[in-house]
Amino acid sequence: MWEKLRVVWQITELRKKILLTLGLLAIYRLGFQIPLPIVDPDMVKVAASQQGGVADVMRTAAMFSASQLNQVTIFGLGIMPYISASIIFQLLGSVVPSLEALQKEGEAGRKKINEYTRYATVAICLVQSMIYLRSYVVATGSVLPAYLDPDTLTAIGDGRFTGSLLWAPWLAALLTMTAGTVFLMWIGEQIDEFGIGNGISLLIMAGILAAMPGAGLDLLQDATLELGGGPGGKLGIEQLLLLAAMFVAVVVGVVYITLGQRRIPMQSAKHVRGRKVYGGTRQYLPLKVNQAGVMPIIFASSLLMLPTLILTPLSKVAWTPGGFAESFFSWAAEAFSFGSMFYVLLNVALIYFFCFFWTAIQFNPKDVSENLKNYGSFIPGYRPGKRTADYLEKVMFRITYVGAGFLAFVAIIPTLISNSIGVSPMVASFYGGTGLLIAVSVAFDLVQKIDSHLVMRNYSGLLEKPSGSAGGPAI
Repeated sequence: MWEKLRVVWQITELRKKILLTLGLLAIYRLGFQIPLPIVDPDMVKVAASQQGGVADVMRTAAMFSASQLNQVTIFGLGIMPYISASIIFQLLGSVVPSLEALQKEGEAGRKKINEYTRYATVAICLVQSMIYLRSYVVATGSVLPAYLDPDTLTAIGDGRFTGSLLWAPWLAALLTMTAGTVFLMWIGEQIDEFGIGNGISLLIMAGILAAMPGAGLDLLQDATLELGGGPGGKLGIEQLLLLAAMFVAVVVGVVYITLGQRRIPMQSAKHVRGRKVYGGTRQYLPLKVNQAGVMPIIFASSLLMLPTLILTPLSKVAWTPGGFAESFFSWAAEAFSFGSMFYVLLNVALIYFFCFFWTAIQFNPKDVSENLKNYGSFIPGYRPGKRTADYLEKVMFRITYVGAGFLAFVAIIPTLISNSIGVSPMVASFYGGTGLLIAVSVAFDLVQKIDSHLVMRNYSGLLEKPSGSAGGPAI
């Protein structure tokens, strides 16, 4: 392995790409040490340590959006608005004829859609930052009193104050958070073009890895080496071993599903040219089990955060006691709270939906069938054309169902662990669920990209497979 790393460092182009990527990621992490000018960092820590409601949403958002909303920094929104804008245009591209036509125009159409996505990102940033500042920063008393309207200033205890934010600091905070998200979007695009790996995915992975040590420290502080746990609900040695086993199991499962393929046998037609016969070879068409990757979990989690951000403040409004509004918003806020049964079921449904939706965008059975026909290949037992396309669609439906089931299971692991052994949902998410899934998948994709650079230059890859291996595990 050390020899392969030395080879990686010796390749000038690859070394520059890696150093550029590391430098941009360092800038990304540096931005999380710069708080918004209007907030009191000490009060932010107090508000972030609270449990339930918006505080839980902030911690969940930090995992999926490369953000740290509970620290109120210039990069506080992360890339969540960009992800939301991408979801919107991916969905609209399937129903709006003009966007569908742009998608078929190739590179020019893709650039135009990216331009629209950037404009939508700015608009979403402004809306989300307004909701965030009002529902979390102002409501928890994290704003410095000097930036609040003196006529509305109210003490809420522990040295905290709440009130109406003055319009000038309000505007400055909105523009700062919006500019931070746009800058992160630019960093992701620079990594895509000049660095190595997927920029947005690397930002998300960097945010997860940066928070993992803190989650591990919290876990150790709430644990003891005694069997059966200790006083104050501390975790016992058997529960720590269970978490360690689950950590290994999720890593193995992610690698297995990521490499897993359904190999469709193909036969190429024979061509006689002179006295020689060409073709007639037997090959395989590999179909990935998890064609959508981790995007369905990110999309589903992004959408589920919005109802909580909206409903939690509304549930605390002084509605008419016993009225419909009070009972409805209280029920809705509890239903969409992190870890509730309704939240889990809706999360699983959205993961399945986005798995099939993303796979339909990435894989078109009709186009694959036409390409096989044009190259003189066919699937034994199925006529080229519609029959082949129908067969590929049926196979892809089945394996996507399995891949979506795996993603859904990983997504609900934190809730199962939290409810069964009393571990914090955030710790369970980092070490036994979605956070670990995203980190392992993105890291594996990054290593594969480095591997492709090495193989292209006739070096053995970092992920060199044993001789005779034709890919990942067949399923």
